[in-house]
Amino acid sequence: MQNGFYGSVAKTVARWCGRPATFSLAVGVIVVWIVTGPVFGFSDTWQLVINTGTTIVTFLMVFLIQNTQNRDTQAIQLKLDELIRAHNGAHNALMDLEELEEHQLEEFRRRYERLAALARERLGRGELDTDTPDA
Repeated sequence: MQNGFYGSVAKTVARWCGRPATFSLAVGVIVVWIVTGPVFGFSDTWQLVINTGTTIVTFLMVFLIQNTQNRDTQAIQLKLDELIRAHNGAHNALMDLEELEEHQLEEFRRRYERLAALARERLGRGELDTDTPDA
């Protein structure tokens, strides 16, 4: 499948699956399955039908949900990057933090924890905790 086609299908299916009517449909399928239990004597085949169906749906939904999550995360990151870029005095080096290695992220986290601790100390002394990024 082409990437654009898959993305379009994933978006459409994700929207459709998130609707109350789709949930109601799923509940209806379960109810029909339960009601037909006595008809089929609660056989192994009867159980296999629901197990197979739910496994297939779950397997496919994992990929669709991941695609939607990736797209949403990327869009949020781009919006945040634009806010950082557009804000005078903000550190542009923060724009692509999600691409850094774990140890680099940890360094940034420690730096901002220190800034937060200093701000709390200033508040404790009755000072303002607002600041502008250092140059």
